[in-house]
Amino acid sequence: MKKHRFIIVGSGWRSLCYVRIAKALPDVFELCAMLCRTEEKAERMARENNIYTTTSIEECKAMKPDFVVVVVNKTSIADVSKEWIRYGFAVLCETPAALDADTLNELWAVHNLGGRLIVAEQYIYDPVYQTQLKMLERGLLGERSFLHLSLAHEYHGASLMRAYLDVDAGTAFTVSAKTYVFPTVETMSRYEKFTDGRVADKKRTVGTFEFADGKVAVYEFDSEQYRSPIRNNYVKLQGARGEMKDNSFFWLDEQNEPRKAQLVSLEKMFTRESDNPNLKVASECEEIRLVQDGVADEVVYRAPFGLCGMSKGETAVAMLMMQAAEYNREAAALALCDTLQDAYMAILMKQATESGEVIASKVQSWHEVQK
Repeated sequence: MKKHRFIIVGSGWRSLCYVRIAKALPDVFELCAMLCRTEEKAERMARENNIYTTTSIEECKAMKPDFVVVVVNKTSIADVSKEWIRYGFAVLCETPAALDADTLNELWAVHNLGGRLIVAEQYIYDPVYQTQLKMLERGLLGERSFLHLSLAHEYHGASLMRAYLDVDAGTAFTVSAKTYVFPTVETMSRYEKFTDGRVADKKRTVGTFEFADGKVAVYEFDSEQYRSPIRNNYVKLQGARGEMKDNSFFWLDEQNEPRKAQLVSLEKMFTRESDNPNLKVASECEEIRLVQDGVADEVVYRAPFGLCGMSKGETAVAMLMMQAAEYNREAAALALCDTLQDAYMAILMKQATESGEVIASKVQSWHEVQK
């Protein structure tokens, strides 16, 4: 198998996800370099992660990587992505692709001029969510109509919303939303665990998206949810003939008799050399089986890279890295439409929370491509 060579532009917390993937899959990916802003940061990242780092853009360009991962701050990510596209590289940029609709349209224009851009909207490739979506493609629930989602924030939530409801990127919508503040015991940050019972005010946003095709999604999320053991994720999706609640499915068969089934994951826990409690212990998904009438009679998911020491989230990102390395223009166009729409939905939801008004979507340039 040919190794896919890449560089990372950026040296923040998120950039290390790509480092871990490269180390877990040395026969698939080769990390050529991490581009840092300062010599001090480059030296520290090289020392702490045993990788090659540099502050030279020209050196990175001369390495001729198969693709470039752009993982810088949100306000700079669109400009830096366009810069590396102009250099002639395929770019996999972190989310969101941009923070305003005008810049999202600029990115679509860059694509139309031949630029190669993929946005790292990974949630639909998470083993569990991907398998749920594959089950929904069987039509068990009939026409999907109502979703209550509390799985991921903003643009990630929007991506899952449209995927679960099977809503095209070009479908018009309105959104109303409000942010509430509730006291919550803090348990974990990106870097450390808290056991002192400290309480902080946390924001929970509740939004309602009404799509032009009649489908409705209720979005709910707060910042504690990704890591807190007392703030769990959940999803409920209803269709004309059934319902999905997390990994459980309830539907009517062809004789209109009730059926039910459940997705059961076979996961392997593993430990890593890390002082970060979020990373030290992780879970890798080996396979997911469909259980009906107490019998696990079908394997509906197998780890695409085998067991290699990657979490579910890292596996999802690795799938996007493969897309960047093996860039397919037609598939990338559809994927880019989706990710631009996800960011656009998040932008309008923020406007709705700030204004207290119902915000209606407008036609954008990427809507010219329909699924």
